[in-house]
Amino acid sequence: PLAQYEDNADRDAAMRGVERWGDPMLGRLSKQSKPSGKPKYSGPPAPPNRFHIPPGYEWDGVDRSNGYEKQFFKAQGEARARSEQAHMW
Repeated sequence: PLAQYEDNADRDAAMRGVERWGDPMLGRLSKQSKPSGKPKYSGPPAPPNRFHIPPGYEWDGVDRSNGYEKQFFKAQGEARARSEQAHMW
């Protein structure tokens, strides 16, 4: 049909599956993830951080922070517990 007014999931999937010549996003959106050549850290789990950044592959497992992250997560947990307690009453 020339004009289609209803949402059709099958037609939408078929249109998205077509690779078109000159598509600028074709190189950036790949269906299969390529393994990066960079080594990953394999050791004891790192302490959590606010930004969820994994440690580098040469990290020796020693936490050299000033303790801010630990205080940050402690305060966040206490605030969450306070709000849950207030919600119960």
